[in-house]
Amino acid sequence: MTIRSILVANRGEIAVRIIRAAKALGIRTVQVYSAADRDMLAVKMADASVEIGPPSAAKSYLNIGAVLKAAVDTGVDAIHPGYGFLSENAAFAKAVVDAGLVFIGPSADAIRLLGDKVEARKVAKAAGVPTVPGSDGRIDDLDAARAVVAVIGFPVMIKAAAGGGGRGIRIAETMEEFERHFPQASAEALAAFGDGGLYVEKVITRARHVEVQILGDGIDAVHCFERECSLQRRRQKVWEEAPALRLPDAVRAKLCASAVALAREVKYRGAGTVEYLYDEASGEFYFIEVNTRIQVEHPVTEMVTGIDLVQEMIRIAGGARLSVRQDEINVHGHAIECRINAEDPARGFLPAPGTIEALKVPEGEGIRFDTMLYAGYQVPPFYDSLLGKLIVWGETRESCLTRLSEALQTLEIKGLATTIPLHQALAAHPAVASGDVHTRFLEPWLDTAFQKAVPPKEVA
Repeated sequence: MTIRSILVANRGEIAVRIIRAAKALGIRTVQVYSAADRDMLAVKMADASVEIGPPSAAKSYLNIGAVLKAAVDTGVDAIHPGYGFLSENAAFAKAVVDAGLVFIGPSADAIRLLGDKVEARKVAKAAGVPTVPGSDGRIDDLDAARAVVAVIGFPVMIKAAAGGGGRGIRIAETMEEFERHFPQASAEALAAFGDGGLYVEKVITRARHVEVQILGDGIDAVHCFERECSLQRRRQKVWEEAPALRLPDAVRAKLCASAVALAREVKYRGAGTVEYLYDEASGEFYFIEVNTRIQVEHPVTEMVTGIDLVQEMIRIAGGARLSVRQDEINVHGHAIECRINAEDPARGFLPAPGTIEALKVPEGEGIRFDTMLYAGYQVPPFYDSLLGKLIVWGETRESCLTRLSEALQTLEIKGLATTIPLHQALAAHPAVASGDVHTRFLEPWLDTAFQKAVPPKEVA
């Protein structure tokens, strides 16, 4: 393994996570930071740090030139992009390699291919992975889009060909809605990703969002089983679990095998996630996209498999082969992750940056809190609102939910509003306990029952 030093091109909890993984491997770390992040925990933990720009992400964390200069100036061997920011930017991955450094992730070609959802669908089909009925390629013309909709029927989803994070997506129930949403989705995609290309696919009613964790070394690939990510708000995941809920063993086997087939098709290198929609009524699953990076929710997979995915990424990038065979990867117990954000559920999830006056973290067997917080830390208003992730493991899902409820009661983040009350309510919800959830479950409940269950005075 040739990597001796790593520059962390990210911030927040994932930067802390990468530094801890690198330190466990005996690797020197360099943390870049914006002017707003001088007091960030990752800066304190790293062996060295470099300020790369003002608070604006466009002028700091997204500034490829500034990141590369910091890497060259500090003499690192490799760059880990984390998630978000430049993690799925093919131009950045290529620039890192062109600078004589190692990009800890897949090749620029793989990122480019799989980052375009239309091209990724073609790869999935070539690998024998089922895809959601929809357009065969990018659609830039409304007349062509109408013809596709006439065949697959409503409801349909209009999706950006590039990017992710729920942007550039619209759902249409009628042709009138479709004709109104199509140009809106294109404009949003162009503004967010510099690419207004779209495609159209059928909406699977009461779909579950199930994803498979993959690892590849460019020669072989394995899966680390699947995660359930159906509890979403505005197409952003809120709560994740491993393994997936109520998934028959035969379906699980086919699902995971299909993800490995896709990874082998592109000679994937590093950690990645293949995402699917699962129709529980029919038992069918359909490919959505590939995330060519470490995921926010990777800890639940680590908790049930015992594999350190971030360390494995670093080893592979350093030239090592996969350290585990498929028959050595097994699932033990159940894990749930709650994303704790600096948002006020009583005020429509309004961002709530501020100073951490006190922090109390639950401890004990099967409990993990991935965060960048400490008492006195000033949470800046410029970035994503994620404060940390509470991950809990149990021998069974029932014991995991019990332990999670107890941990959520113990977790205290004083000084600002957080989404802890949301997770406390979800942990006590009968539908969540029974696993009777889907991707369109959370938002209607938030608009009705949640507001009654958690009055404003409890989350202010």
